[in-house]
Amino acid sequence: MLNVSKSGFLGLNQKAKSFKNMKGKLKLASLSIILSAITQPTLAGDNTQNWIVRGRVVQVQTDVSSKVSTLGGHVATSSDQIPELDFTRFFTKNIAAELILGTSQNDVKLKGSALGGGTSLGSVRLLPPTLTLQYHFNPEGTFRPYAGAGLNYTIFYNSKAPSNSVVTSVKYQNHIGYAFQAGFDYMLNDTWSLNVDVKKIYLNTNVQVNDAYTAKVRLNPWLFGVGLGYHF
Repeated sequence: MLNVSKSGFLGLNQKAKSFKNMKGKLKLASLSIILSAITQPTLAGDNTQNWIVRGRVVQVQTDVSSKVSTLGGHVATSSDQIPELDFTRFFTKNIAAELILGTSQNDVKLKGSALGGGTSLGSVRLLPPTLTLQYHFNPEGTFRPYAGAGLNYTIFYNSKAPSNSVVTSVKYQNHIGYAFQAGFDYMLNDTWSLNVDVKKIYLNTNVQVNDAYTAKVRLNPWLFGVGLGYHF
């Protein structure tokens, strides 16, 4: 028979809280590094173009895993195609920061639960502004690859429960997570480029259904984008 003392439980609880605090501090430190880079002035005498504005068409493909309390089953979401706008500022020829803006809409289902084979949880819109710090490997060439990492803060809004369903309300918790990206610009002339970009966003949320049932959901979407960039 397993015998765990009260002090043992308290110790485990304190370790869990410590780990959660450490994760929060790590995210704050990451944000501090990015913001510190953004506030640095451009190097004097640098004649390179310091800004890029890009417009992309993006395929949002979620990579969902979930843990559903009481009802069981798992959460599934639809993919989406969205327009995306981003702003990139260079601080040196190789180092830049990028702010990505876009919003998606996803249909959500609960599959294999006590409610039945596939229960609709309605739809929800996501606004996931993402800030990354990038390294550009060949900033003066025709082919300009880059890689980046940063933070994402996802805001869930306009959640709509399905009509004529046992599900009457669905609530989502906003979340901050990590983001990674890789891509390239192919210069078409001195100011315009073709851009291809791939991002991975690590996104968790707590979902509450009918103010009673809860689920921990990892959406962790892939974003595959192609578009045009204007350099100035």
